[in-house]
Amino acid sequence: MANKNANKRAKNGKQKPGITGLEKKIVATNRRARRDFEISDTYECGMVLRGSEVKSLRESQVQMTEAYGRIDDGELYLLGLNISPYASTGSASFGHIQDRHRKLLLHRVEINRIEAKLQRERLALVPLSIYFIGGRAKVELGIAKGKKEFDRRQDIAKRDADREADRAMSRARHQKHY
Repeated sequence: MANKNANKRAKNGKQKPGITGLEKKIVATNRRARRDFEISDTYECGMVLRGSEVKSLRESQVQMTEAYGRIDDGELYLLGLNISPYASTGSASFGHIQDRHRKLLLHRVEINRIEAKLQRERLALVPLSIYFIGGRAKVELGIAKGKKEFDRRQDIAKRDADREADRAMSRARHQKHY
């Protein structure tokens, strides 16, 4: 529905500011999260950032392997996210603190839902990726449960079996029949 209305506005020449660049530009992904955790739900959160942090993110100067989310006093924070200082700032006073707690923007209902899940079960909030949509920095946050070693082995075995099946199908398709 939103796309339909955006298309109508584009045809009429009336576009809302900020709606034009809806392509998703991925800055960083946390590949370890998908390997080490079983992701049940994902949420898209906005981030409260300083100007130098945004510039550093645009240059993909971020490390998110040790990052995690936490709810304090009904607000959602991202801890352990390391955004390197922007190289072109003239002095350190215009820069930012690399490992500060960054507030995430999410609706109150969603924060309460996440908090209830975290209290019921032994789960973690893990950032999966950071990207820009329409000029705004977003974080994809996942509710995750840690995998055991045998779970990882099962995932590897399943992936290998799928890959072998795809190869066999490809060979069968490309084999010439005489």
